[in-house]
Amino acid sequence: MKSKTIVAVFMLMVFWGQQGLSDRIVDMESEPANLESNKHCFSCHGERFYTFENEFSGSIERKAMNPNFIYNPDEFYQGVHRHFSCTDCHSPDYETFPHNAELRLDMMFSCMDCHGGDDTYAQYNFDLIQDEFYKSVHADRHFETFDCWSCHDPHSYRLMTRDNFRTAEIVSYHNQTCTECHQNPDKYQLVMDGEMPLLEDIHSFLPNYNLHFNAVRCIECHTSPQDTMWVAHNILPKEMAVKNCVECHSTNTLLMSSLYRYQAVENRSERGFFNAIILNDAYVIGANRNQFLNIASLVILGMVLLAMIGHIILRIIK
Repeated sequence: MKSKTIVAVFMLMVFWGQQGLSDRIVDMESEPANLESNKHCFSCHGERFYTFENEFSGSIERKAMNPNFIYNPDEFYQGVHRHFSCTDCHSPDYETFPHNAELRLDMMFSCMDCHGGDDTYAQYNFDLIQDEFYKSVHADRHFETFDCWSCHDPHSYRLMTRDNFRTAEIVSYHNQTCTECHQNPDKYQLVMDGEMPLLEDIHSFLPNYNLHFNAVRCIECHTSPQDTMWVAHNILPKEMAVKNCVECHSTNTLLMSSLYRYQAVENRSERGFFNAIILNDAYVIGANRNQFLNIASLVILGMVLLAMIGHIILRIIK
């Protein structure tokens, strides 16, 4: 308990000290605050192999790092926790090597331990996200084994939807979060006993599986959009997933309330497209109708009908 209290105090100090870094809360421009101190941890946890002196034999030994404990420093410093020291979240006892094996049994902090009920992070709606997560199929069926870290690695998590990323980058990043479990038998087995089904088989009803996965996020069809959240977290049971093509391929496409709602890109409405913003990154059949073309087609159809009626009348008169 003493070590957890110390860690909690450290984390609060970091948050208070960084509130003024930028409007985005996380300063992504300056050098990471703990770059030098973190090198000690990344010298082992950033490599596939590590060396240490065996105190009993006096020899230098080389061991393979557990793949689950290897973290890319570049990804960490591109993430939202880039200014943190490793011991802001992990016990300071980890500074001693070899690590005490009992440290692995320490309870890990959750997102809400830091972000819950804090006005500084109100814009991110963490409390609502937690409520939505508890409604999701992940929490309902795997409550004891599923938490925030199951999807969002704190060592590399990035705010893709709140920065100047293209839609294709957002889709790729978010879908990778899903496929890291649903296309990885080892991770899938951490929460499920049965055999992992192939995504291609589950989504066989799609005309082009790969094209859809490259163009839209899994959560577009597997969640209910929330007006107050940019990324919905209530993952629905597979029976409730969207399978009706018209839900996306229509003028009132649901993509406008999810994938494209927060994209700060040039609006092309002056060109007459109903969902002009989609054209910046994709073409969704049925969702990109043009009002000028609609009017022109009706005028042409009317003229053709008038010509046919006129021709019939002239034939009758003669």
